[in-house]
Order: sequence, then structure tokens, then C-alpha cells
Amino acid sequence: MSRALAVLIIAAVLAPIPTQAQTPASADKPFVVEYYYKARWGYAEEFLKLFKKNHYPLLKKEVEMGRMVKVWVDQPRYHTSEDGRWDYRVTIVFKNATVANEAFDEDAVKKQLFPDQDAYQREEQRRFTILEAHWDLPIKTVDLDK
Repeated sequence: MSRALAVLIIAAVLAPIPTQAQTPASADKPFVVEYYYKARWGYAEEFLKLFKKNHYPLLKKEVEMGRMVKVWVDQPRYHTSEDGRWDYRVTIVFKNATVANEAFDEDAVKKQLFPDQDAYQREEQRRFTILEAHWDLPIKTVDLDK
């Protein structure tokens, strides 16, 4: 009897705990993440040029594959204080939270899109070298009518 109880306790401890991303209600809902980029002063345009050349094609490919639903970029119209400044916000709408958080082999897609991997790596290194800050912010919609 105690052995059966021990097996049940171990099974209960090891059983996965459902998260919002795993619940059926949210499995089909889009999952939105905002990615903020703050470039060193005077380098925002260079960052955008490299982003459009090397990273945007990868994101577009993931939209074609169905992993992402939509991608767009915003920039502030006016300046803010330096501590709150960002140059570009890339918003990605993933198919759902599971897809957004599961492992994805970007390297295979990168090799397909960018045969000259040396040039690609140099340009991506430059893109991140000119950044002062970068942060990711998953977005949760608040239903004000609930």
C-alpha cells in the first residue's frame, strides 16, 4: 500500500503543471511580443538598414511558414527622455504562445536565405554592436469588459 502511495505522489510531483500557453482556451490565440531597439545616437538608420537586409527576411519567412502571423516596425514620432528612449519597436504576432516559446531552428532558414554566411555574420555583429539596449516585452491584452 505504501509503495502505491509513493508512486502516486511521485507521479503527481512530476506531472506537468498547465500554464496559460498550454491551456486549450489560449492554444489558438495569437501571442504578441514587442522587441525594442535603442541605437547609439546617430546610428539608428544604419541599424534599420541592417535589420531590413538581414533580419526582416527571416521574419517574413517565418510568417510564410505559419509560425508568425504578422510583423511590423514602429518608431516614435517625437523624442523622449534618454532613459525612456527607443528607436524601433518590432511587433511580432506569433500563431500562439506555444509556437513562440518552442525551439525553432533559425540556422537552417538563415543558411537558406543568406548563402554568404560570413557576410551575414559580420553584418549581424555590426547591427548589435551599434545598439545601446534591446529588450523584449510579451504583451497581454486586458479585457476591460470582463
